[in-house]
Amino acid sequence: MGHRLAELIEQYEVPGAALAYWHRGELHEFAAGVLNRDTGVEVTTDSLFQIGSVTKVWTATQLMILAEQGRLTLDTPVIELLPEFKVADPEVTRQVTVRHLLSHTSGIDGDLFLDTGRGDDCVERYLEACATLAQNHPLGATQSYCNSGFIIAGRIVERLTGQVWDQALREQILDPLGLTHTWTLPEDVIRFRAATGHVEGGATTPVWGLMRSCGPAGLINARPADVVAFGRSHLEGRLLKDPALMWEPQVAIPDPHALGSHWGVGWILDEWSGHKVVSHGGNTIGQHAMLWVVPDTGTVVAVSANGGHSGAFTHAVATELFAELDGLVVRPRLAPPAEPVRIDPARYTGVYERVGARITITDGGGELTLRMEATGALAALQEPQELALVPVDDVTFVARRPGDPDWLSAVFYELPDGSPYLHLGVRATPKKESA
Repeated sequence: MGHRLAELIEQYEVPGAALAYWHRGELHEFAAGVLNRDTGVEVTTDSLFQIGSVTKVWTATQLMILAEQGRLTLDTPVIELLPEFKVADPEVTRQVTVRHLLSHTSGIDGDLFLDTGRGDDCVERYLEACATLAQNHPLGATQSYCNSGFIIAGRIVERLTGQVWDQALREQILDPLGLTHTWTLPEDVIRFRAATGHVEGGATTPVWGLMRSCGPAGLINARPADVVAFGRSHLEGRLLKDPALMWEPQVAIPDPHALGSHWGVGWILDEWSGHKVVSHGGNTIGQHAMLWVVPDTGTVVAVSANGGHSGAFTHAVATELFAELDGLVVRPRLAPPAEPVRIDPARYTGVYERVGARITITDGGGELTLRMEATGALAALQEPQELALVPVDDVTFVARRPGDPDWLSAVFYELPDGSPYLHLGVRATPKKESA
């Protein structure tokens, strides 16, 4: 696989990548490319990459450890654990539960990236800022990816353990599993060979990582072998007595074509060739990671990349590797249909908006165009994009960024009360204005 990994990073213009997998009782590790195109330092199997939102499964596991200790349940209201907790909607403040946070069903606007400093109180201060967060959707009505919810979950960990999230992570997970190459803070990461992200065009990112306040949602840096060890712990019961509780479906994902069909507790759930697959992906500033676990076969795969067409790259790795190891057919990416689909463009046009993003759908003579603009703290790092939307059926569309081999999927749908939404990038975005 080492030679093939080198071929794939060249094909998908990825500067560097590392791969580890556990199969039939053996760990296999591979690396290719460079950590940083400016320095030319080569990737090795013990290099640390930012695993981004894969971190969320670790935070969910921390809370499940506390649940097994009787400190909380999935249905405990957040306000019982954090009496100072507040969001804009007072009913949500009273009713939102730990389960809502860990299954992305709280409806709380999820992309508040707020720098509250480098101090040990950064997550506590982030919680205070949540008081102004409005609802993306009514509590429990649908699934929408919520970084904010996992930072709130991290604050629950802090409150119940009496430690900052980073230290609680170490005592609950890292030390018990003997993970020597998993860290959260840059001053620790730089003691190792560490990857730098790369933006479109191949230049290194102007900022290395996210602010510390986002820790519980996405700040873990790790070598793939450590990520595999974490995945194995969920098969072997090393951290939890019953880790399979986290694999129980909590909500259907409105767009099942992107990452999976359902969300569990922390994990994304899917099925390949009749086998349950639990996974999670992560994207930070110019870096991307994936973790897959197949409970039936015991196979665990982790791969990280630092730029290029990294999503298409990791999908290609999974497609080839799982076919070879377990004979599984990975869900293919959705693509345009062979025959064009006729639609009424007026049904979809308008402005869809949530914290962190404004999406405008316009009609250009029967063909839809999607304009996506980042807003807030990350706006300076992401240029607005305009993409042509190609219908697959009357609610499902695909679009492709220039030069990207992969198609993105998007689903237009309504909540039970008839409110129109667009599901894109595992996020539900409400329609604010009609064309």
